[in-house]
Amino acid sequence: MSSPYEMPPQRDSWFAPLSIDLLVKVLKTSFFHPFVAWIIPLCFRAQNMYWDAPPMLVSIAWASMITLSWIFITINNRIAYGLPREVDLSDEVIVITGGASGLGLLIAEVYGMRGATVAVLDVKEMENGEARGVTYYKCDVSDKAQVAKVAKDIERDLGTPTILINNAAIVLGKRFLDLSLDEIDRSLTTNLLSHFYTIKTFLPLMASSETGGTIVTISSVIGTVAAAQLSDYAAAKAGVSALHRSLTAELAQTHPNMRTVLVTPGQLSTPLFYGVQTPNSFFAPVVEPVDVAKEVIAAIDGGLSTHIGMPLYARWIDWYNVLPVGLQKIARRLAQVDTSMKTFVGRNMGATGVDDKKGQ
Repeated sequence: MSSPYEMPPQRDSWFAPLSIDLLVKVLKTSFFHPFVAWIIPLCFRAQNMYWDAPPMLVSIAWASMITLSWIFITINNRIAYGLPREVDLSDEVIVITGGASGLGLLIAEVYGMRGATVAVLDVKEMENGEARGVTYYKCDVSDKAQVAKVAKDIERDLGTPTILINNAAIVLGKRFLDLSLDEIDRSLTTNLLSHFYTIKTFLPLMASSETGGTIVTISSVIGTVAAAQLSDYAAAKAGVSALHRSLTAELAQTHPNMRTVLVTPGQLSTPLFYGVQTPNSFFAPVVEPVDVAKEVIAAIDGGLSTHIGMPLYARWIDWYNVLPVGLQKIARRLAQVDTSMKTFVGRNMGATGVDDKKGQ
């Protein structure tokens, strides 16, 4: 499965194919994996090395530490997110907003091919025409009346929805003073209020399922770092993340069979942020939609509640607000957070970057 979009133009670098995410992935499957860690003392023992020999003791201590870390992570996730729900794709009805292109389309195509029933909500036709197992519904998710109508259509045509993926988004990419009030309303309604509309509409139906359901919220690291020329988008994504956390806390008390997944990606190689150049492809690589899709699909298939952050810095971005404000300022300058949108083109590949409601 590959991305249908070209990578946004980036700065030339000799280590462009290499990133800290790749290094961490290699280390997690080798040096920091319990199985590999225990191979080392076993190899020493195969060479008749004594148990009290310094290399043996160091290797056993290392393997024990790695194993305990993995156990701690497993227990931590279980305490934080609870037990997984039972998922049978043949019984699942998946609703994806903004699923006519980008990340939403990838997820829709995968589940359609795997036998799940998928409904895509978007204002534009699907980019690949028709897809197996995927039903397209023209719907502006910023219009609550349209959302209510399409929910009835989906329940009549496909069955009771069990999985909701809120993926629709738009980016205007304008400075605050250049935004009109209508554009602000349009951006906040699409990027934030649409989540309220869809969840409010579909959650009662999902909660009625014996095996529960899953709500996937696509947010962004921009909701935390709030870059220049993204005041409307940043405010919406911050609100989306807050909505997710509050809703998760409520559902844990009232509907324990419901699962929630929060996704906070960095820059995706889709037209939504076309033209934006990442300041450093090693520490902040552009993320392929297919990689995010794999993580989202794995969480849904496993019936998990979780938080997905990609690339690596997105998993630690909340620590940014812990830094002293002076260090935050330095970090923003080094990361060129507030200048990266100067090259923004957007989905239209034109001057404004304005587009209809489409997926990320």
